[in-house]
Amino acid sequence: MLDFASAWEKVADVVPEREAIVFGERRISYHQFDDAAARFAGALESAGVREGAKVALYLYNCPEYLIAQHGAFKHRAVPVNVNYRYLDEELVYLIENSDAEVLVFHSSLSKCVERVRDKLRAIRLFVEVDDDGRHLDGTWRFDDLLEAHEPQPRKSRRVEDLYMLYTGGTTGMPKGVMFRQGEFIESLFLGAVVLGVLRTVPTDAKSLGRLLGEVSEENRVVSVTCCPLMHGTGMWIGAMGALMTGGTVVLLGSRSFDADEVWRLTERERATRIVIVGDPFARPLIRALQAREDEGRPPDTSSVKYVLSSGAIWSAEIKDQLRSRMTATLSDSLGSTEGLGFGVSRASHSQGVATAHFALAPDTKVVTEEGAPVTPGSGVAGMLASRTAAFGYYKDPEKTARTFITLDGNGYVLTGDWATVESDGAITLLGRGSMTVNTGGEKVFAEEVEEAIKRHPLVEDCLVVGVPDERFGQRLVAVIASSDPPALTIEQIGDFLRASLAHYKIPKEVVIGSSVQRAPNGKADYVWALRTALATSD
Repeated sequence: MLDFASAWEKVADVVPEREAIVFGERRISYHQFDDAAARFAGALESAGVREGAKVALYLYNCPEYLIAQHGAFKHRAVPVNVNYRYLDEELVYLIENSDAEVLVFHSSLSKCVERVRDKLRAIRLFVEVDDDGRHLDGTWRFDDLLEAHEPQPRKSRRVEDLYMLYTGGTTGMPKGVMFRQGEFIESLFLGAVVLGVLRTVPTDAKSLGRLLGEVSEENRVVSVTCCPLMHGTGMWIGAMGALMTGGTVVLLGSRSFDADEVWRLTERERATRIVIVGDPFARPLIRALQAREDEGRPPDTSSVKYVLSSGAIWSAEIKDQLRSRMTATLSDSLGSTEGLGFGVSRASHSQGVATAHFALAPDTKVVTEEGAPVTPGSGVAGMLASRTAAFGYYKDPEKTARTFITLDGNGYVLTGDWATVESDGAITLLGRGSMTVNTGGEKVFAEEVEEAIKRHPLVEDCLVVGVPDERFGQRLVAVIASSDPPALTIEQIGDFLRASLAHYKIPKEVVIGSSVQRAPNGKADYVWALRTALATSD
């Protein structure tokens, strides 16, 4: 097995001059990436940061994110992802919960850091990445820190060293999901095999070297990473997958998603993959494509082999609009922060696929609440359970015991997703159990209703929540973003849904506007949706 730092050191040795990261006009080779990370590791050691300590990354997408992460791994420290949208109390919670000793942050976020600095008593090193924000006194500027420290010499590490990624906290406070590096890297490669991106899994430095020797400059991965590095899809599929095979990570310069920038970078860098999070990213990409087609300047997408997505529903209708314009394979990966590669759904230029229809990985099951396998074709809904490299939540043994279980003598994670199993063994994903609404004794999966509503031609996006109801316990409310809000009514939505949904799944109320709030990674903001529904509900 491999650990991250040793793997990336191997890549730097084999292809030192190849571009590792592209960000605007900045182009960073693997030699430069590894040298900068070694200097960051040297700075950690000089500051007295112990091996195993946590390094919090409160950053937007930028090369420094990846450099600091690699540097932490080199020192055998643990990088911790921090949502750049967090404000005072959220930041303090995550820093304290993770036991972080280092905080790396963008200067544009320095006001928040300054307000809570006195509460961050465990932080021994503050490092600031300049993005034209106000400099915070007493902090190291990132570039100055690297210049002031010699590269830390390479050292032995263990494949059991900890890797941790915090959940987004959409169903409670964020939780640190713990992995052993060797097992996680193996699952990362296995996920690439499931997606069809790799054929074999390197298991040590020697076999990784052989794989790198087979990857030429011309056929390397060039990954346009559209989503935040602070979340699993952006980091695991967008960045780590490319860096582990000597590929190039292309980061967007815009901090709000700019679909036209994606197509510009795709052409300029001859991208081989585009990494997104379902419909919230795919819809703007299609609009930008259509606009360029209307102007007579369609982008050249011939280099793109894969459009990869995970983390949100990617509907068949949206895939159809993309696949009709591209030769790329559209691969939708089923996973969560607790693991990846649970299943895959593939569409191509010549072959579509139904929404939320996945072929399961061999070590993924659908089980009842009692733990029995769901019979294919029975129509019974069950919970997804999958083998995973994760082994628990940091400092949360109770949640760990409920989520990580043993089936047939092996460790599995209950992902929280519900599905039915088709006769051929494939599954239809119903949605996250935590986002179900119990109305009149009937369980309704919010995502199933959302997808049905989004098929309406005037609907751009939708979130469905349950609000208290005296008669039914909860009633469904749909918060809808429309391309023409005045033209859309609840009666139209109801009539449209009756052909595809049971009557109890049809929302009793709708709130129609021009936008729906989502996190930067495209995931639903159900707290906002519920607040909006309650504010306008009868």
